[in-house]
Amino acid sequence: MSDTTDSPTMAQDELADKPLRARIKENPRPALLWFSGVVILILLELGRVLGAIGTIGSAIRFGLSGLATIPNWFGGNVSDALEGTDETLAVLGGALVADTAAIVMLFALASVLAWFVLPWRLIDRIGFESTRRIESIVERILLTLVLVVGAALYAFTPVGTFINAEIAFAANLLDSLSSTIPSLTSRELIPNEGHRSPDGGWEGTFLGLSPAWAWAIRTTVVFVYALICLVWAWKGYNVYRDHYREADWTPRDDTIRRFRGHYWGIFGLVVVFMFVVMAVWAPAISPVPIEHNVFSPYSHEFDYLGDDGEIETITHGAANLQSQSNGQNTVSPMTYDEYDRFAPLGTTPNGQDLLTNLAHGAQTSLIIGLTAIGLGALIAVILSLITAYYKGVADILTVLASDTIIAIPAFLLVMLLSVIFSQGNHPVAEPLDGGLLLALILAFAYWPGMWRAIRGPSLQVAEQEWVDAAKSYGQKPSAIMRKHMAPYIAGYIMIYASLLLGTVIIVVAALSFLGLGITSPTPEWGRIINDGRSYVSTSSWHVSTISGLMIVFVVTAFNALGDGIRDAMDPEADVGDDAATTGGGA
Repeated sequence: MSDTTDSPTMAQDELADKPLRARIKENPRPALLWFSGVVILILLELGRVLGAIGTIGSAIRFGLSGLATIPNWFGGNVSDALEGTDETLAVLGGALVADTAAIVMLFALASVLAWFVLPWRLIDRIGFESTRRIESIVERILLTLVLVVGAALYAFTPVGTFINAEIAFAANLLDSLSSTIPSLTSRELIPNEGHRSPDGGWEGTFLGLSPAWAWAIRTTVVFVYALICLVWAWKGYNVYRDHYREADWTPRDDTIRRFRGHYWGIFGLVVVFMFVVMAVWAPAISPVPIEHNVFSPYSHEFDYLGDDGEIETITHGAANLQSQSNGQNTVSPMTYDEYDRFAPLGTTPNGQDLLTNLAHGAQTSLIIGLTAIGLGALIAVILSLITAYYKGVADILTVLASDTIIAIPAFLLVMLLSVIFSQGNHPVAEPLDGGLLLALILAFAYWPGMWRAIRGPSLQVAEQEWVDAAKSYGQKPSAIMRKHMAPYIAGYIMIYASLLLGTVIIVVAALSFLGLGITSPTPEWGRIINDGRSYVSTSSWHVSTISGLMIVFVVTAFNALGDGIRDAMDPEADVGDDAATTGGGA
């Protein structure tokens, strides 16, 4: 009979040096059970998931179409500059510059594909052999030619028309499915908009309950579902750790153990989780659809019980005029307005539902924050890896660029660029009423700080023995950066990114408060505070007070979460403001 005490070690030894797919194939049951739970959770919210996929697809299409206009923008400027000399020269010069800009952009894309995406090389397929540098250049040139041919086919042949038609069909199909397939947290399944009936009950609400109880039930379902998703994700990590991980122990285990005992970090995680849920499920948490209450209030009607006992109809816009919280008239939190619309947090000075504005304002802040920090962190990581690996000229140029940007106060830089692009009616200022523009500007303003924060760790890891060993074995620089350097600095960038998210939320709110950020009608917390600041000492105190408290709690939570992650990853590190500006520590 075998010794059972040795079985875990033997099992881990058997898993060593096997890819994850092979490990799952040998023991599929735990993975299948967990994946079945994921499928069930997705099916419960399938309509909302399809809607999210459609939204992401639309954002990608907008980004690609924006990039496609860059060559024509360069060409148009050159053509305008040469227009006074010779018309033919202006046309040819503009076309030449536009084509050159397009080729440069495609070459940059080819470099990214060759470095980080494609697992194979074109030169291997054609049997080309030379030195590593020449092979790298030839590979990028070949990829650029392939992309040029593809772009030409898309732009000048029916292939582009066919692709656009298929994309439009897929987008319309997703939109149709997302609106027809019910979701667990949809307001169609648990409606809270209704009206009193002449006999004293409620009509049009979930199970005939009052709008307050119907909204409370739907909101509870939202948070319970989100909590189950979080718990199931943690369950998935445990399944991987117990059944498919090669090692019995990894440093990540100690990181998680330390974080679970970091109560300040746990507080931050709880508040950030609630903020994310509020943003992601904003349509479900809002008592009134934002299209009805904010964007198009005079295009949507609802029924209510009139004073004469008859059911009457009115638009949301007309009802908002009678539901304003402007110091004289107030719809306080947890009350109904004159038209039996329940307002959990009261109404705004415009008569709009405050929670609807705050929930979608959280969505706006989350989108801007993730876009800005994600793009800025991507730039910082790529530049830190390149400068740490190559040093020399690459490092000097990056230092000069970062010093130039840091020399300008970040808030002033954001204000300046925001005004320039907004008043110029640039297309990038249209999405989210300036939200995308703010995200791009913040990414440009904050990547130097993130780059400096991880520059020290990047330089340290570049001098480690395993990096030298990888070089001696002939691995490509991109592979060395991706496999042997990037994982080392991932923890550092995670810490600084979580801390900066709170800063981004404050900056966006401050700009909107000053009238330079998100413009109406897109909800934003800073503008809500500005709208209600004149009524803080009146009965309409809730407009600015609740909005301000939410900003305080969310920003504090992101800072707390960043502190918890930092202490859990490196409990002996002392990462303060000085470290953040000079490059951090190992």
